[in-house]
Amino acid sequence: MREIWTAPVAAAPMVRRDSVPAVPGVGLAGDRYAAGGGTWARYPLQVKQVTLIDADDVAAVAAEAGVDLSPGWTRRNLVTRGVDLPALVGRWFLVGDVLLFGTKRCPPCAHLERLTGVRLVRAMASRGGINAAVFGAGEVTGGAAVRAVDDAEAARRGAPTGADRPVPRTVVLPD
Repeated sequence: MREIWTAPVAAAPMVRRDSVPAVPGVGLAGDRYAAGGGTWARYPLQVKQVTLIDADDVAAVAAEAGVDLSPGWTRRNLVTRGVDLPALVGRWFLVGDVLLFGTKRCPPCAHLERLTGVRLVRAMASRGGINAAVFGAGEVTGGAAVRAVDDAEAARRGAPTGADRPVPRTVVLPD
């Protein structure tokens, strides 16, 4: 993982961090969603505890939109490189030692365009990253490895199994 970004309240500028505590069932300490105050916090089924985006996707969006786009402008928390993020939807994965579950793809919304003043929705439609839920406590640090784990390893780390296992949401993205 390359970068960590949080915002203290909805619509506030994102702040780059070196590390941040992950809180199970809540998100990243100090982030607007962990505090219950993100723009989409009133829609709990979206399980937007943590968002991830790929740095190469950010660069592609910047080139397509013709802007100098910082990963923080995307309003995503964790910036990865070389990780197939869509493949993590519906799966358990670790960021360092912190256990997450990929809940859904995370296409952008018009709110992002209002905050940045840049037309990003179309360019980011299939490159918006993913949402994830936190199931293990720990410190998320820059440079931490991101890797998928199987259900057995997730269960050993305290993940719910059987009927209590989380279910991802399907988001239909435009072609």
